[in-house]
Amino acid sequence: MTFGAAITDAEGLRLTDNERALFREMNPFGFILFARNIDSADQVRALCDDFREAVGRNCPITIDQEGGRVQRLRAPLAREWMPPLDHAERAGEQAERAMYLRYRLIAHELFELGIDSNCAPTLDLARAETHAFLRNRCYGDDVDTIGKIGRAVAQAHLVGGVLPVVKHMPGHGRATLDTHFDLPLVNLPLEALQDTDFAPFRALNDLPMGMTAHLVFGQIDPLPATISPEMMTVIRDVIGFDGLIMTDDISMKALSGSAAELSRQAIEAGCDVVLHCNANLAERAEVLKAAGQMTDLAQARAERALAMRKPPQELDIEATEAELSALMGGQVYER
Repeated sequence: MTFGAAITDAEGLRLTDNERALFREMNPFGFILFARNIDSADQVRALCDDFREAVGRNCPITIDQEGGRVQRLRAPLAREWMPPLDHAERAGEQAERAMYLRYRLIAHELFELGIDSNCAPTLDLARAETHAFLRNRCYGDDVDTIGKIGRAVAQAHLVGGVLPVVKHMPGHGRATLDTHFDLPLVNLPLEALQDTDFAPFRALNDLPMGMTAHLVFGQIDPLPATISPEMMTVIRDVIGFDGLIMTDDISMKALSGSAAELSRQAIEAGCDVVLHCNANLAERAEVLKAAGQMTDLAQARAERALAMRKPPQELDIEATEAELSALMGGQVYER
C-alpha cells in the first residue's frame, strides 16, 4: 500500500464523518495531535484509534512533546517539564543521562496514549541571538554537547516505542525571527555552516525521520529550505541524512503561497512528506491531493522508519524518577 505524502490533523476530540471519509480516500502517511485534540486519556486513545481505523493500518501518530513551552500534553495526562535548555544546564555534566531519563518518561506517557512518534530531538545550535521562540528549546551551544544529548533523547524514544523526529534540518539556531510569523535569513556560506549548525544533524544522520527548517540560507539558495532543491541536496549529501524528511508545518507564515502550492513545491524539492496543520477540511483535502502519493524512494524511507518502531522496553517508573531527581538536585519538573 502506497502512503499519501502528508501528515495532517483533526479539528476536535474525535474524527467527524467527513474527516473519516477524507482520510480513508487519501491515506495520509500519519497524523499529528494538538492541544485541541486532547481532553482525557481515554479520549486520546479513542482518537488515535479513529485515525488508524480511517486509513486501515497502524499509521504513525506524532506530537510536539518537547517539555517546557512546547508540550501538547499537560497535567494530569503528562508531567510538566522545565524547558529543555534549562534542564540540560541544570544537570550539568550529567545532562546526557538526565535528558535520556526525561525523554524516556515522555516516551512512556506518549505510548500509553497510542502516540508513537514525537517531534524531538531538537538539534539546533543555541546562540545568544537565537530567537526566544526557539532558544530554550535547544540542548546547548556547542556541537558536541548537542550531538550527545540528541543521541540520548533519540534513544530514549526508540526504546520507549516512539519514533523520534530530528528538527529543524539543516539547523535553525541562527534564526533571529520566529518562523511562525516571519522568514529568517542566514547569510553564511556552506563552509561556515558545515562544522557548526549542520554538524549535530550529521552526527545523527542515521535516525528514521527529520523535519525541515523554514529558513533561507541565502548564500546557498534564495528559497526557504523546505522548498529548496539545493537545501535538500545539502541535507541528503552534505549532512548524509537518508531518513524520511517531513516539512515543518507549511501553514506557518514564514512560507508564502497557498497550502496546495507549497505542498507541491516541498515534494518537488525533495521532501518526502508534507506536514500541514490547523486548517479547515477543505484546505486539508487540497493539501492531501497536492502532496499526492509517496514516490517509490519516499515509500522505502517511510517503511524503513516504521520498521524502527518497536514495542517499548520495560520501564521502572519509580526508579527512573528517583535517578532523575538525584541528577537534578531534586528539581525535575516545572514549578
